[in-house]
Amino acid sequence: MQQAAIATMPERQKLAELLRKCSKNLFLDKGKEAHGAVVRKGYGFEMMINNDLIDMYGKCGRIDLACSVFDRMLDRNVVSWTALMCGYLLHGDAKRSLFLFREMTYSYEKPNEFTFSTNFKACGILGFPERGMQIHSLCSKSGYEWYPVVANSIIDMYSRCGRIADAALMFQAMPTRSVISWNVMITGYALEGKGEKSLLLFRSMQKQGEIPDEFTYTSTLKACSGSGALHQGTQIHAFLIVSGFPLQAQKIISGALIDLYVNCGHLAEAHKVFNQVELKSVISWTMLIVGYAQEGKLSLAMNLFRELTESSNPVDEFVLSSMIGVFADFALLDLGKQMHSFSTKIPFGADISVANSIVDMYLKCGLADEAERYFNEMPVKNVVSWTVMITGYGKYGLGNEAIHLFKKMQSSNVEPDGVAYLALLSACSHSGLVEEGQEYFTRLCNNYQLRPRVEHYACMVDILGRAGRLEEAKNLIESMPLKPNIGIWQTLLSACRVHKHVEMGRKVGEILLRLDGDNPVNFVMMSNIFAEARCWEECEKLRQIVKAKGLKKEAGRSWVEIDKEVHFFYNRDESHPLIESIHEMLKEMERRMKEEMGYEYEISFSLHDVEEETQQESLRVHSEKLAIGLALVCGGLEKNGKPIRIFKNLRVCGDCHEFIKGLSKLLQKVFLVRDANRFHKFENGICSCGEYW
Repeated sequence: MQQAAIATMPERQKLAELLRKCSKNLFLDKGKEAHGAVVRKGYGFEMMINNDLIDMYGKCGRIDLACSVFDRMLDRNVVSWTALMCGYLLHGDAKRSLFLFREMTYSYEKPNEFTFSTNFKACGILGFPERGMQIHSLCSKSGYEWYPVVANSIIDMYSRCGRIADAALMFQAMPTRSVISWNVMITGYALEGKGEKSLLLFRSMQKQGEIPDEFTYTSTLKACSGSGALHQGTQIHAFLIVSGFPLQAQKIISGALIDLYVNCGHLAEAHKVFNQVELKSVISWTMLIVGYAQEGKLSLAMNLFRELTESSNPVDEFVLSSMIGVFADFALLDLGKQMHSFSTKIPFGADISVANSIVDMYLKCGLADEAERYFNEMPVKNVVSWTVMITGYGKYGLGNEAIHLFKKMQSSNVEPDGVAYLALLSACSHSGLVEEGQEYFTRLCNNYQLRPRVEHYACMVDILGRAGRLEEAKNLIESMPLKPNIGIWQTLLSACRVHKHVEMGRKVGEILLRLDGDNPVNFVMMSNIFAEARCWEECEKLRQIVKAKGLKKEAGRSWVEIDKEVHFFYNRDESHPLIESIHEMLKEMERRMKEEMGYEYEISFSLHDVEEETQQESLRVHSEKLAIGLALVCGGLEKNGKPIRIFKNLRVCGDCHEFIKGLSKLLQKVFLVRDANRFHKFENGICSCGEYW
């Protein structure tokens, strides 16, 4: 019946229908054939046909051909402009879409609801709230603001641009809301890290009689995952099961459930959901594999990875980048090298995101030369590639090299973004390059396309604070056009400790406790300042508050890889089977360092209200020393020239820093230590950080 109807259609309409079918199903070759027929039949200058051609080429990824059709058109309407804008957006060029929107306004063609919707999406992708607000103003004057597709796009744009309050105002003002409106707002809160508000909205939606769809459940589960709301997430899971929702056939929702359980540390439950899914997505595989790896269960992670490679799912760039990223974070060099080798054997291994992850992995594993060699061999580099390398130089304290690379990036016609500037400022901070840091911060402030964020100001505070210019740093915080966050005050407090500025430390600490009174980090930082200044009363008062509130700071954890096995240690850890040998080794090293080099403990890094002998014992059981002790027990004393690599999740303490310096001289051995801040290369009693960490 349908074929008979098509047969009776006018020829022109048949071609239009064919082009729309090609557009919908991404049939590029058939679309090109239809284009040839359009030209042969004499319809090459008909506006409707050309609009269909632009749409087809845009959706099939041939934006160049879409532009060619657009440029040859004698007349254009709003559909012509919007189709090309959509094509650019699908092509990943949101800036070009916004440029076309501006060109269209000069042509006196009036935008419609789809034009507005497309460009709100472009603003959201680029994070251009000011441009979005300008388009919103134009939209209001044109009367399209309350079209559902436009209103939802406005909410999404504000959410993506970090203007969640503006998104909420728009949502509340909407005369009618669809399930899409609720979904966009729930997702917006989740993206902002306000999962509890997403959950409140989810309940309000149900109370108002709106029936959630799969995207509602997915967004709400992501909100639960982001805020650690396991109880609420399991309730949603239970409801889906009771209501007969076909979870085994729903890749998106089951993926959100796996993400929830992985993020909340319930890997067994995540694996259970994973096993129930009939058609597993690559994302679900990756989340579970990465979850096991992050928990230190590397054999399970690698077994799952092998299962993935044997399944019908392709190992894509997302899987490779994620796996290499985990190995980079844990500095698992052997596994990282294996994954690098594997990536060379599959098509997706050539993707630029994989190459960037490989560079990052070598940097984080202490092989800066290898990272540099691979970086230089990359055929294509994007802004992320350059930023990864600049960040790496910063972590190694190579500030001048980072600046040189930043300049080289610009001369290669790659525009630095806000993250690249952040990496450069951080590199200046780690190298004590105050003037250079100020110069690039000024450039960022004067860049009309970029706006400095709180993190950029925090870097400048760190640069000034490390240099002892504490008043300047404090004045910068108080005069900045953005609201100071907790992190920037913590940066200043850390500088107060380094330079033993107790009075300013006290004032900054009071601000922090008002803003973030349940964060144990703030109490620990203040307590350390008072302890080093021997202000025992204030120090004890803080400790009592921490005890009363039941606060616990993040545990220090160090690890070392020996014979392809990773060994983790916490402070005072007694669980390792070789712990007695480790203690004996550390005592022997201390004895030799005292006798041969006059080494003494830096007991200011220990508890103040115990005997000196106990203080020394507490320092000996720091996690990084235990990891070094194991490395020495397991053949590290041999004169093989191979460095000992140790990794820690927090900043290395002053006593351990002095101890490793002495050990490198005593044993004539290189120690590479990566802590939360940077890399330290200890060689012949000297550290590469130059006491600047």
